[in-house]
Order: sequence, then C-alpha cells, then structure tokens
Amino acid sequence: MEKRNITTVIFDLDGTLIDTEKYFKVFWRQAAAFFGYEMSEEQALQLRSLGRPFAPKLLRDWFGKEFDYSAVRECRRKIMKEHLEKEGTELKQGALEALDWLRQNGYRVALATATPPDRAWEQLKEVNINRYFNEVVSAAEVKRGKPAPDVYLYACDRLGAAPEECLAVEDSPNGVLSAYAAGLRVVMVPDQTAPDDELKGKLYACVASLKELQGVLG
Repeated sequence: MEKRNITTVIFDLDGTLIDTEKYFKVFWRQAAAFFGYEMSEEQALQLRSLGRPFAPKLLRDWFGKEFDYSAVRECRRKIMKEHLEKEGTELKQGALEALDWLRQNGYRVALATATPPDRAWEQLKEVNINRYFNEVVSAAEVKRGKPAPDVYLYACDRLGAAPEECLAVEDSPNGVLSAYAAGLRVVMVPDQTAPDDELKGKLYACVASLKELQGVLG
C-alpha cells in the first residue's frame, strides 16, 4: 500500500494527542479503592481505550459480578476531571507540529475516541487544536468500543473515506486493535507500554513521538 493513497488521518485522543493516559492509570485505581476494590497498576493499564461492552465485563471478571462499572467509572471521571481542571491538560510532544503539517499538506483530520463527543470537543478547545479537526467520533455513538472496529468504521463513514485511505494514530494496544480490525493502517506512538511482537505485526509504523509522523507520510 502506497503512502500517496492516504487522504485522512484519524487520531486517538488520550495518550496520543493529549498527555492524559497516565492519569487514567492513577484514577482508575483510586476510584476502585473508593468502592473497596484493589486494582493493580497492570490491571489499570489493561483498561486503556477499552470500551463497552469489554471494560464492564473485564472488571466484573476481576472483581465479581456485583462490581458497579457505571458508579466506579463516574467516580474516576469526576476525580480526573477535577485534577485536570486544576493542573491543566498538556499536548503530547509533536502534536501541534504534526497537525500543522497535515493541514498544510491537504490531509483531512479526525478524532476517534472513547470520550463523549461534547467533552472531546471541549478538550480539543482547551489545548487549542479543535480548528484542525473535520470530525470528532466517539465510541459512545457506536455499539462497541475499542478494541472492536466500530468507532473507526463509523469515523470512515462520517468522513466518506474508505478504511484503506485512512491512517490511524494510536498509543494503546486496544486502540491499535480497533483500527487494524477496521482495515486502517495504524501508526503507534506508545505511551505507557511498548508493543509486543504480535502487536508490532499489525502496525504500519511505530514512532517515538508525533514529531515523526511527517516522516511516515512524507
């Protein structure tokens, strides 16, 4: 597949464009502890970009069928939101440069995230990059979240683009699996963990930061 066939770049949000994935690891554990559950760091990492129905099932497998996913998730959302409102949200290294380059070179840019659409737009505005995006698509709008392909297939449909015309940029294994299953080429910018050998086989490229995205496409 040739680089010139790519017309559209679809980004994940947390851990890819904004430096928030590290907080999910902290606040999932804090929220679970508030409800009396001891969640390990490794378990918290497995929840990265994991959407419905996969996250509720996994958490109940770990902690029992009485685990109230909605209540714990809302607790995590609240304490994380309070933290970010106090400390601010930072862009990932190279994000602005990558978005500028994509615009200058005629690519369409979209977002495929687990974050609800209104909140996703708010976060893009908070870091002043909302102007770069043609579409924001949320897993809340589809039946299944990542690692299922639904959110990427929906993003392609909204953009009127075939999956083979799109490049996904992801930081987590669940995000990579989602985009790959939808038929997109995937660039991984690892955030919390590096890809294993199996995941590497699904990647179009793996780069250290978004600064290198131009080299993948250019």
